Order: sequence, then structure tokens, then C-alpha cells
Amino acid sequence: MIALISDIHANLPALEAVLADIKGQGIEQIYCLGDIIGYGPWPGECLDLAMGWKFCLMGNHDHAVLLEPGGFNSAAEQAIFWTRQRLEAEPDAAARQRRWEFLAGLGVHKFESNLLFVHGSPRRPLHEYVFPDDAEVNREKVTAIFERIPSACFVGHTHMPGLLGDDYQFRTPAELGGKTTLNGRKAVVNIGSVGQPRDRDPRACYAVWNGSEVIWRRVAYDVESMVKAILATDGLERFNAHRLRDGR
Repeated sequence: MIALISDIHANLPALEAVLADIKGQGIEQIYCLGDIIGYGPWPGECLDLAMGWKFCLMGNHDHAVLLEPGGFNSAAEQAIFWTRQRLEAEPDAAARQRRWEFLAGLGVHKFESNLLFVHGSPRRPLHEYVFPDDAEVNREKVTAIFERIPSACFVGHTHMPGLLGDDYQFRTPAELGGKTTLNGRKAVVNIGSVGQPRDRDPRACYAVWNGSEVIWRRVAYDVESMVKAILATDGLERFNAHRLRDGR
């Protein structure tokens, strides 16, 4: 079995809770689909943990911290610059260099066993969102996406878990009973967000893949500790703290 995680956003309490849940199931392989950092106050600590996983992809926030932000709202951009300053201020020169080299070495996609793993979408792995309502409002976009995937494609980026099937229907984990069997059919599977869920559930979200079935898991963590840490950090937007309580 493989644990699929994404969109940690430097939320160390959420990440530690998810890693404990993964360990409790005896799962040893972790695939990360990007956005390890951004928004939260623990970028270095989360990067250090990520270095021990099977593989990590680059997310748009990781890319922006490494290079320059583009197309971000003011709060997200502010967090990008704060994160960069925080990483540069690391007093341990070896740790500082190791983190930057890790970020620079992240890929933007991975094929494995006829599966595609990206952060955003098959067309634009870093930046394109695959929204739940795309099948209704942008059918051409969904058609183009399905033309680019061999079977299933696992994504993050929207922070909203669920499955967009080849019937052009998006279903949430609740609608699917928390799991779904793919059987080789084309699908875009959003694994949700560890550190900043936006589906009105504040619990951390990730998925387990056993070769045929996707199982979404929700993990409670100390949200208030994360809220307080953001509020106590000059340079991070207060809204990104308060939204965690409502999962939005």
C-alpha cells in the first residue's frame, strides 16, 4: 500500500498526525504531490520530513518559494516571501543548503504502472486546477485532460478530495463511501490536503492506494495549535489561520 499526501503547506501538527496514522496502518511508502510549504510557519521542519519519503513532486507554492510567485493572491504571496526568508535564516548552513537542494530537485510529474502523479493537472502540472464543477462548466477542459492520461491521474492543488470519472461526474469521498475501485478506468483522483483542507472539514486529508482501490482518510489534529502559531508569526496572513477551523 502507498500513502498519497499533498498540500501540507508547512502545517507541522497536521503532517505529524497524518504520518502517525500512516505508520499505524503499517504503510511504509509515501508519495507526496507537492506544496510541502507555503501558508504555514514550519517550512523547514516539513521539508526535513519530506526528504525521507519515496518521492515528492513540486507544487506551485514550492516552485514560487524557489523562484518567484506569479498569479498568487496577496496573502499567499506574502507567505511565499516569508517562507523564503525563514529558510534563508536557518543558522545551520548544512541544513539550509540541503533544503534548498531538495526543493530544486523536485520533479513536476511521475509515471508509474500506467498511473500519472502531478500536483495540478496533466496539462499544467504546477498551476492548473481541476475543480469539482469543471465537468459541468468546462467540458472541453475535462476532455483535454482525459486525453492526456493513460488511466488514473492523482492530483492535489484544489485541497478538495474526490474523483472526477470518465462519466464526467465529480463525486466526493462521502458520496463514494470513503473509497472507490478504479479497475483501470480513466479518472482524476484528488487526494485532498493535509495542511489546509477546503471541503468544510478541518481534519487533515490524504489517501491510500492499494493497487486497485483508493481510500480517503481523515485525521484529526490540534488545529488550534496551528491557528495560534500562524497568528503569532509576523508576516503570515491571519485569514489563513482562521480558515483552518472551518476547513475552507
